[in-house]
Amino acid sequence: MLTGTTTSAEDPRLVLTAQFASTPRGARLARRMSVRRLEEWGYPPASDTSCAVALVVGELTANAVQHGRVMGHDFRLRLDLDEASALVRIEVSDAATAKRPPSAPPSSYPEGESGRGLLLVDVLAARWGWTPRHPMGKTVWAEVST
Repeated sequence: MLTGTTTSAEDPRLVLTAQFASTPRGARLARRMSVRRLEEWGYPPASDTSCAVALVVGELTANAVQHGRVMGHDFRLRLDLDEASALVRIEVSDAATAKRPPSAPPSSYPEGESGRGLLLVDVLAARWGWTPRHPMGKTVWAEVST
């Protein structure tokens, strides 16, 4: 469930920050809100940019729910459209400090139904990575070309 949204004071139209419950429903809501905001920014839901951002947001928020969930803590989504560099920066922050993503996606496809999310992020994003978040947790980010 969405717990709050804010926008940038400089240009509220180009930044979205929201917190969601660390549940599968929260991840779905984050993805839907991203698509709606991209449409407001001029990228229709069927555009390549919107589809790529929706997939990356879906993967990063699903990972935050599955691997970064800490009871009593939500995850945070931030989208930032930088028109000058033609990038949408996606940041997903969770409270799990001990569980960190790998520095690169797996080199081969696992046989199971899961485990391909970071491969998808790696293909769709111009670049991606993660940073520690203080006092606890981490932020996984990706930049998608518009």
